[in-house]
Order: sequence, then structure tokens, then C-alpha cells
Amino acid sequence: MDNAEDISQTTPPVDGAQAANTILELESMIKNTISTVDRNKEELKKYKEMIDSALTNDERYRDADLKVKELAKEKSKAKVNVMQNQATRNIAEKAKELSFEIKEANLGLSEYLREYQRMTGQSEIEGEDGEVREIIYTAKLIKKTKQHT
Repeated sequence: MDNAEDISQTTPPVDGAQAANTILELESMIKNTISTVDRNKEELKKYKEMIDSALTNDERYRDADLKVKELAKEKSKAKVNVMQNQATRNIAEKAKELSFEIKEANLGLSEYLREYQRMTGQSEIEGEDGEVREIIYTAKLIKKTKQHT
């Protein structure tokens, strides 16, 4: 039995008033969690600033940081030299194209999986390799930008 069947068999029907209360409670929990995350981000920012201040006030750390920056510049110059080679540029371009193709294929796969799950009610699918994979979704909350007209 898959997850969709489990939920439908264990969840009692919900009346309108109960659904409205549940939605209000859920909305309240979401808003409280957003506030908590925002407060914690601000507090974390302060702690990171304090750590950065402690590090920049330490002479050994400043010396080591300077050496790292100098080595990073050397590394960057060496990379530029390697990337000037035509064969290396060709490989880098192929890798970039392949990364783009993978990204596009994954976007398509996501849509196929969403439709498959909607039509079948199943949350698992077996691949050509015989491996069973679970279909999962991740919700993410982003601030809506204000558009000026």
C-alpha cells in the first residue's frame, strides 16, 4: 500500500469549519516559524560578525589569511594558464553543455514524476536499473518581489 492510500484510509473526512480552523492554525504555525527563522538569522549574523572580528584581531590568523590569499592568486593564474589550452577549453565547454542538459532533463523529470504520481497515486517508481526510487517534493518559501508598474 502506498502513502496516498495510507493517508486516505487513516484521515477522517473534514468538515468546513474544522478545515478552516486547521488552515488558520497552519497559517499561524507558518508565520511563527518564519519569524523564528528571521530572528535566528539576525542573531547568527551577529555571532558571525563577532567571530570575524575576533579572527581579524588575531595576528597569526591575519598572517595565515594573507598567505592563503597570495596562494589563491597563484592558483588562479595557474588555472588561467591551463584553461588557455584549446583541449582544456573544449572539455570545459562540453562539461558546461552536459551540466545544462542534466539540469533541463531534471526539470522535465520533475514534471513527469508529478504527473505520474497524480495519475497513479503512487509515490515510488522502479528505474530501468531495477532500483526503486521514492518521489518526493520539497516546498520552499521565498519573498515575493514587489513589481512596480
